[in-house]
Amino acid sequence: MRVVLGVSGGIAAYKAALVLRLLTEAGHEVRVVPTQAALRFVGAPTWEALSGRPVAADVWSDVPSVPHVRLGQEADLVLVAPATADLLARAAHGLADDLLTNTLLTARCPVVLAPAMHTEMWTHPATRANVALLRERGVVVVEPASGRLTGADTGPGRLPEPEEIVAAALAAVQAGGQTREGATTGPGLRPGDLHGRHVVVSAGGTREPLDPVRFLGNRSSGKQGYAVAAAAARRGARVTLVSANVALPVPQGCEVVQVETALQLQEAMRATVAGGVDAVVMTSAVADFRPAHYVERKIKKTHGAGDESAPTIELVRNPDILADLVQGRGEAISPYIVGFAAETGDDSGDVIELARAKLARKGCDLLVANEVGADKTFGQDESTVHLLRPGTDEVPTVGPTGKDSIAEAIWDTVAPELASR
Repeated sequence: MRVVLGVSGGIAAYKAALVLRLLTEAGHEVRVVPTQAALRFVGAPTWEALSGRPVAADVWSDVPSVPHVRLGQEADLVLVAPATADLLARAAHGLADDLLTNTLLTARCPVVLAPAMHTEMWTHPATRANVALLRERGVVVVEPASGRLTGADTGPGRLPEPEEIVAAALAAVQAGGQTREGATTGPGLRPGDLHGRHVVVSAGGTREPLDPVRFLGNRSSGKQGYAVAAAAARRGARVTLVSANVALPVPQGCEVVQVETALQLQEAMRATVAGGVDAVVMTSAVADFRPAHYVERKIKKTHGAGDESAPTIELVRNPDILADLVQGRGEAISPYIVGFAAETGDDSGDVIELARAKLARKGCDLLVANEVGADKTFGQDESTVHLLRPGTDEVPTVGPTGKDSIAEAIWDTVAPELASR
């Protein structure tokens, strides 16, 4: 794949060297196109040594080959990291006063911009308007991270880590559908195929308190739900992530609502969906039962000689949140709903047979059957899932593969459905 790596003039330009290294080590041909300001932070010899290709910032170098047109025409991906507020403004308004902005105008491939700037600049109405305009045109603008900035400042505006930038860029290519030679790169619609959509993803496992130190819970790590949320954000969606007891960093571009119990999760999902959303993905592992009574003080063991007694815990059912969301759909607000089924298989059927029965009971639009067990899925980085939809016997299997690949496969299924509505 031919990649144009644009670098604009911010202190985070040094991180672009790591982005370049990741892309070249993955076998991609990378041409670095810095701005003049970027060369004040990292010089041309560094880019040339790491890429193995000449570097120029203006349109007057190598004029006979017409680089200001050719680079964009021949690229499979244009990635700019960092993208400063100035670069975002020039890109949004079609200015072409150097080689990089000319390349952005001529590119007909996926374009990904990874902003980096001070918080005040990122949150300024002008920058927000420029970002919105770029996204409206199909450009993937990665949300900046929050953290230490230049000097002692902290806040949103920090360049994401190189691995995150590369992942977002490659996901955009996969979603784009066609490369320079016309070969299919993925079943998605285009970069930003979820742009303008509001999606809600639940993740993690609920905990049902028994006393101040104990709870009923499950082994869910939340990794798959966070991967689904991150993938949606990369594809341009506004993402609300309802997170139940997850110890993971918040994915870039996601708004998080923290919950603990099944009842809190139900309330949060109802409130979020009521505002009008396009899709709901319920990856969370909801406890089926909760203690009927909460004990205000820690339940003590008995210590009498020969006394091996233990308390009897009365349980009550938790609500079926997925079924509740399906039943609550109206004609005006009718989100596409994806459910997850963690199945091991048993005497009554295998994983797919049990998932088919659950799909019929729940009434959702897509059910992701997740194979689980002592050595599968929970806390692991790879999974195997089966995608079931009503009205078809076709059951695509994804995996064993990483959580990010599964997340992209889910959105590759959902995005065309949303586009057809």
